Amino acid sequence: MAPEQTLEYPTPPIRAEAVPPTLPRGGEMREKEVQPEHRPATPWETDAHAAATALGLFSIGLGAAEIIFPRAIAGWLGIRRRQILLRALGAREIATGIGLLSGRGRATWLWSRVLGDAIDLGLLAAASQLRHAKSRRIAAVSAAVAAVTAGDVVASIRASHRAVHTRQSITVNASPETAYQFWRCLQNLPRFMRHVELVRPEGERRSHWVVSGPGGLRLEWDAELTDDQPNRLLAWRSLPGSPVRHVGSVEFERAPGERGTVVRAEVEYAPPAGRLGSKIATLLGRDPSQELREDLRRFKQLLETGEIITTEGQPAGRSQGTSWRYDATVRGEREYVRF
Repeated sequence: MAPEQTLEYPTPPIRAEAVPPTLPRGGEMREKEVQPEHRPATPWETDAHAAATALGLFSIGLGAAEIIFPRAIAGWLGIRRRQILLRALGAREIATGIGLLSGRGRATWLWSRVLGDAIDLGLLAAASQLRHAKSRRIAAVSAAVAAVTAGDVVASIRASHRAVHTRQSITVNASPETAYQFWRCLQNLPRFMRHVELVRPEGERRSHWVVSGPGGLRLEWDAELTDDQPNRLLAWRSLPGSPVRHVGSVEFERAPGERGTVVRAEVEYAPPAGRLGSKIATLLGRDPSQELREDLRRFKQLLETGEIITTEGQPAGRSQGTSWRYDATVRGEREYVRF
């Protein structure tokens, strides 16, 4: 094997040392995709879970009171002959509380609480007009329900902004040192991250990111490196107050048998519209897992050949080449996007 060259970045094109690819049975190069692994909950998710649990217990307690003591509650408010309605509202509260404690569809259950709060406020307003209603007590209860509604809205928004998490990996024909050096030069990221327009370093650990979002939306934020282990690991996150809560890391591990480097990238972010934003992005062709997978493929091609292989304008063929040598063997023609 030829001695490794010392590379200065950015220097297009990049030529890494050649490591012969190994083709599995069937003759097609494949990248190993790593499924998301178990990870500790982020502080944001921990707070949202605690809020949902508290509201779930509150719903069950309130619902139980409305079912067990409907006559006493109706008498205290001065709304007689409303026990059946109170029991129905209590059943709704208990069902919502059980849904919140189950941990499934937490955001949906929280928003259902907001809807229920709106119904309760409307019923209280109507009750205050009854002949024997005790208006002051109803007004006090309405104020309490309004305060609870505000808490429900905040909890619902936080639950709706749960982070999108994806993890992918690929093996590149380069040493960990070469792969790390290329990625560590943050100006190189837009060269293989399709929707990253600019990464501008602002000091040793901080940088400014400009990204094209779905529907032509342009997003900007500042980020900082949280971990930098030469030739092994890079980790970063967006700074507080950023429009997108973004956390990422990339690991570089020498492949078995000195056959290149396994690159594992992990990204977690909360888009501006939370889960809804990620669904909209998917509808517009911006699935997070697919995006990260394609970014790693472009990283592999750029590091190995100094250029990204495409088949745009060709009548047939694979949309992305996974190895320039394999493509050269199978296909007699290649079209490159040169840097």
